[in-house]
Order: sequence, then C-alpha cells, then structure tokens
Amino acid sequence: MDVVIITKQGHLLLVMLGVCAVLLCASAACTTTAPETPSTAETRAITDMVGRTVVVPSEIESVLCTSPPSTMLVYMVAPDRLGGWNFLPEIEYIPDEYAALPVVGGWFGKETGNYETFISMHPDIVIEGYTTDGGAARATIAERQEKMGSIPVVAVEDTTNATGYSKPIRFMGDLLGEEEQAEAMIAFYEGVLTIVTERVASIPDDERVRVYYAEGPKGLATDPTGSQHSELIELCGGTNIADCALTPGMGMTEVSMEQIISWDPDVILAGDPAFYATVWTDPLWQDITAVKTERVYLIPRTAFCWFDRPPGINRIIGIPWTAKVLYPDLFGDMDLEGLVKEYHDLFIHVSLSDDQIQEILNP
Repeated sequence: MDVVIITKQGHLLLVMLGVCAVLLCASAACTTTAPETPSTAETRAITDMVGRTVVVPSEIESVLCTSPPSTMLVYMVAPDRLGGWNFLPEIEYIPDEYAALPVVGGWFGKETGNYETFISMHPDIVIEGYTTDGGAARATIAERQEKMGSIPVVAVEDTTNATGYSKPIRFMGDLLGEEEQAEAMIAFYEGVLTIVTERVASIPDDERVRVYYAEGPKGLATDPTGSQHSELIELCGGTNIADCALTPGMGMTEVSMEQIISWDPDVILAGDPAFYATVWTDPLWQDITAVKTERVYLIPRTAFCWFDRPPGINRIIGIPWTAKVLYPDLFGDMDLEGLVKEYHDLFIHVSLSDDQIQEILNP
C-alpha cells in the first residue's frame, strides 16, 4: 500500500485551501439566505373618479364591488380580477370559471351586502359606484372606507350613464393595467353610440316612435322619462309615453291598464318573459296599437340584460338593439348579429354561435 507523505509546506497549503473553502461557502450562504430588498413600488397613489387620493397595491389581483354596475365593469375589463358577484348573472352565457365566483351581495337598493363578508374575502380594493347626488355619494364612500378598514375603497363615476361610459371604462383599464382591453371596449361603445345618436337626431318630434317600457309579470310597472332605467328609449330616438311619477332608486312605478290604454304606445319593450308570453292573448291588451301591429319585443338577456336592471355598461349592446327595434328601416344596414357576436367576444368573454344569436334576437 502506498503511503502519502505530507511535508510541512504541503500541510500549510492544505490549511490555506481549507480556509478559502470555508470563506467561499460562507459567502454563498450569505448570498442565498439574505432577504431581498423590498420593492419600492408595492403601492401607488391614485386619484379616483371623485378626486380622492387613494393608496392601492401596485398589482391589483382581487376586486370586489358594492353594486352591479361596477361589478360588471370590472368583469368586462378584467374578469380574472373579479372576486365575486353581487348577484349571479345568467351562467349559460358566462365561462365556467367566472360563473363559479361567489355571490357576496352589495348595496344597490337591495341591501344584501355584509362588511364582514367583504373583508373576509381579502380583496386588494373595493369599488364603490358613484352614481347619485354628490354629497350623498361622498358620505357613502366615507362610510364604506370606514367600514372596510385598511382595504382601499375606490370611487367610480358614471357607471349608469348611457352616454358617459367611456370615462369609467378607461379609468378601470388604467387602474387594473388593462388599457388595451379598455380602449377596445370604448371603440365598440363609441362606434354604436355615434351611429345611433347621429341618425335619430334628425327624426322630427311628431314622427318619433311612442314607446312603453313594460315591467313586471303583468306589464303594469314602468319608468318614465328622467329615470336611468328607461334611458335607452330617448337615446335611441323614441318617445317614452309613460306619464307617471318617477320612483327613485330601483324604479318601477306602478300604473293601471286604463293609463296604458290612454297612452296607446306604438311599441312595447317587455322586460319580463311572463308578460311577453301572455300579452298576445290577454284581452286587456288587444286594443293597444303595439299589440295589434305585433310590435311588442322581449328585451334580450344573455349574461346580463341589454336594456336595464342593472343600468350599467351591459346596456352598450342594447343601444343598437333598441335603435333597430324602434326604427328597422333607418337601421336596415346595421349588422346587429355581427355586433352581438363582437360584443360577447369582447365584453362577456364568451363566443356565441350563429344559432344562439338568432335565438336571442328572435325569442
């Protein structure tokens, strides 16, 4: 067996190599275990739509909203950021992963919200829809922030103004880093809005279609001019014939059959499928011009209603639909089927077949 003899010089060399190895290991250990330098961009200050400065996370991953118009806005701009619904949409027209989101309620006429529930969901921010009188809304926002504690509350404006949707869409796109999606939505919205409003502007007042918005299973509730719920009638060139009191908030003013007979609308927009199914044979309605001329239309509802309830950006597709229903000749060149398909691809994140579109438009 060979014997290795280590001289004094060799021993010293080995010791020095060992010391170097220890130092290198210590250096490596320091490199791998030292904490990373905290990012200086973990939060950012924004100005919300009522001028409040709010500090929010730089990367917003989860959002809850206090009312349906804001919830739909978040879903349409950035569906993966939405943490829950105020009420469940029509799940047949929503991708499964979003249909499975929890229903958390909210504060929108129906007081179904619970602060403990919202807080327990740990959203990065909460969106408060700013849709009412300035003073009242600011008080509401202050109350929401107090109740939500450290969760930032961001105010969004004009989510129920059918001629002002561009601003909240763009604001939400900037807030959530989805600027490209937001601009595509705005281009679609402003395109249909411009076409409709420019064409109907030249219709003389005495030639405008007289419209009744029939709500409820018997059609004996409605919303007059000035209500956010009936806004698309005038926007699309019609005359809202409901001469009745305006019910604030949730709307739906009750009216009598005698009133409707005296108004005698040219067109009826039916919000309830039960009413639409019976109006053709109900003897009380047979002398109404809209029924005699077969101009009663069931308002489409896919993921959300196209005309109202809620009166949010879901109504964007309702603008061309309402216009073509009221003035089929004036909008004869409008490709409504194509618009419906494009809207659902872009806003609802679902593709509809041609057969589905025909079923929706021809109930």
